[in-house]
Formats: sequence, C-alpha cells, structure tokens
Amino acid sequence: MEEVHTVYRSQGVDIHDKHIEVIVHQMLRRITVIDSGDTDLLPGELVDQARFKAANMKAVKEGGKPAAGRPELMGITKASLATDSWLSAASFQETTRVLTEAALSQKVDDLKGLKENVIIGKLIPAGTGLARYRNAVVEPDKAIRDTIYPNFGLGGDESDAAFGDADLSEVDFSNIDFGDLKLGDDFNPDDFLDDNGGQMDLGDTL
Repeated sequence: MEEVHTVYRSQGVDIHDKHIEVIVHQMLRRITVIDSGDTDLLPGELVDQARFKAANMKAVKEGGKPAAGRPELMGITKASLATDSWLSAASFQETTRVLTEAALSQKVDDLKGLKENVIIGKLIPAGTGLARYRNAVVEPDKAIRDTIYPNFGLGGDESDAAFGDADLSEVDFSNIDFGDLKLGDDFNPDDFLDDNGGQMDLGDTL
C-alpha cells in the first residue's frame, strides 16, 4: 500500500487508501480451486469468492468436506473481463469476444453493479438507489408535525393530511395563517384548481 502511495505522491497526487483497497479487492476476488471436496466446484476452476464461500457453506451444512483453494492475483484488465456482468466486461475491452461468448452461453446480466446500470440508464444500486430505500416512506418528525399541521387545520395526526388535489374545498382556509396575505370575501378555494381539478402552478401569479 505504501509503495503505491509513493508512486502517486511522486506525481503530486494524494489518494485515499480506500480507493486502492477497492482495486486490490477486485484483483483478488477470484479463487483457484485446489481440492473440490464435496462441492460442485472443479479442481483448477477459477471462481468468485462469493460462489466459493457459498459452495463450502452448503457442503458443511450437509456434513460434507469443504473445497480448498488459493486467492488468485489478477491484472486489472483480466479482472475487469472476468466479472459476472457481460455488459460491464464488454464496455471495457475485447467487446466482440465478450458479446460473442455471452450470446453463445446465453448469459443473463442481473444488473447488480454500477457500470451496467449506468450503461442502460437505470438507477444505480447505491445510496438511495438501493432496493431497501427505493420504496421508503419518509415521515416528518413530531416537532415538524406539531408546527405545520395545526396551521392547516389538520391537527397533529398526519393521517388526517391525506387530501387530494380535488379536496381543497374541504380545508377551512379561515383558520390558516397566511402571514401578511389577506383574503377577501370573494376568495374561492377552487381558484387554486386548474380545469382538470389539479393544483395550479402559482409561481408566475404570486
């Protein structure tokens, strides 16, 4: 790690350890099977660490012998082409060969990585793009509810705030604090609705 930093620093570049660790992890993610044990792996086969561990766990649970292997150090080019995603591999190098092998093997890309999702214009599985956050419902905390909801005559229970665009007539505007804005006697809540019953964009009118 220090030697890599030395090379970068000699060029005036300061790089964090985590970036180097990610690259090294990708270069060491494959394992060469030495003894297949009671797994379905083959001796000499180059497999991903996740598959190797899963096969061993299955064998141990069934009372069998786990496989033995050694980490394989692969170059960046070879490691990139050996990825499970044929879309990611094809975008790197040897596109024709990668696509031909994928077609002949009828491979399926599960779109689990970042690059393949960027290629097809799909939301990347990172941060708020992760599946567990995709359908998350964000609720305001109690302090915000107690401050905002009473001003709209909705009380402190957010369940009472489920008004649709066509339900503005149900809101008692006389109890709303509009600050310096004064409402005349001819005020009509329906003035805020467009022809389709939806809320109008008041940005150009206020």
